[in-house]
Amino acid sequence: MVLYKLEDFEPNYQESFDGHDIKGLGVYTQGTDEKIGTISDVLVDEEGHFRYLVVDLGFWIFGKKVLLPLGRARIDYNIDRVYTIGLTREQAEDLPEFNERQTLDYDYEERVRGVYRQPTDYNPPVEASMPLVDPLASLDPLGAPVAPAPLGTTPTYARDSYTYENEPSLFGLNEQDHQTLRLYEERLIASKRRQKTGEVTIGKRVETDTARVAVPVERERVVIERVTPADAGKAVSGREADFREGEVARIEIHEETADVRKEAFLREEVRVRKVVEQDTVETQETVRREELDVNSSNLPIEER
Repeated sequence: MVLYKLEDFEPNYQESFDGHDIKGLGVYTQGTDEKIGTISDVLVDEEGHFRYLVVDLGFWIFGKKVLLPLGRARIDYNIDRVYTIGLTREQAEDLPEFNERQTLDYDYEERVRGVYRQPTDYNPPVEASMPLVDPLASLDPLGAPVAPAPLGTTPTYARDSYTYENEPSLFGLNEQDHQTLRLYEERLIASKRRQKTGEVTIGKRVETDTARVAVPVERERVVIERVTPADAGKAVSGREADFREGEVARIEIHEETADVRKEAFLREEVRVRKVVEQDTVETQETVRREELDVNSSNLPIEER
């Protein structure tokens, strides 16, 4: 049987106590009102049932923590006190010390339960005084019932079949000591849970395209133009008419060619950010509420 600390099992356990914290309540002996310690923690089973109160016996035995079965405790919510039922100083001294780093196995719990099984002034309720035997051990190998152990004998239990229900005197609520009737109701507690709905990937890729550009260019060419002068046919002197052979006129011809190169320019910036949009989601559930049902049989009852 695995036990958990109350806070590890249910972090919001205070809501079950109307916002109060059971840890820190003073522990007193029933009848003498002698303070013996303080509740430092609560141990629950896998179903959340209270099984042990961890009591710091600072007032009785300095520095020692022990386990108090729930059936041997009475919690008075009106004065924020816990009373032990039938716990003596001798029993407290015999209880094995509780260590948070120690594994709570069956053997350790048996040592604790063995101390509380010792006779004390505490008289358990009638139903808790019935012989406690392993339900599987109440049948013989042929399936026939076997007579239970006589009253007053120390019960024995099997390691593999033991349950807390075997010992209501230790783990059951004594109705004579718990007369407070609490009415509960369910409420819808709204909370939010953040979950990932997707992922957007933004990257860059290179695309190619064909660009065209028009570049005006110039080319030079030689134009030979023959014209008839106005004084054509007029006789010239021999000195003026200088006939020479091989005379040449040289003209350089140029042309322009397109020289195209590529340069990178910043085109635009892309800024990526997230925008939070708010919305309201409504849901409905069926909740339960306990109401008090009083059967007075025509007796005078006063409700306050």
